[in-house]
Amino acid sequence: MKKIKLLEIAHGRSGDKGDAANIGIIAYNEEGYKILEKYLSADLVKKHFEGICFGKVDRYELPNLRALNFVLHNTLGGGGTVSLKLDAQGKTLAAALLRMELEIE
Repeated sequence: MKKIKLLEIAHGRSGDKGDAANIGIIAYNEEGYKILEKYLSADLVKKHFEGICFGKVDRYELPNLRALNFVLHNTLGGGGTVSLKLDAQGKTLAAALLRMELEIE
């Protein structure tokens, strides 16, 4: 087993949909996508954002884009217009997720 940071194999974008944060993780190549597909689960993302994500996490696969999309429900304190959070629109969450380490074979 070895550890890699997501940012070594992918880049990301994030934003918001009301109180849900949306994070897209896009692999640089097919090999990276296979790693994402196998190891980056909704449960791991939920654990990574423990303390700010209070709802479920949905994972969507987009193999034609070599990407995974995660929707983190109940994360933004009500959303951009009502939240007192510094990042009420989730713009920095992709950067935070890209620092996650994955244990891979």
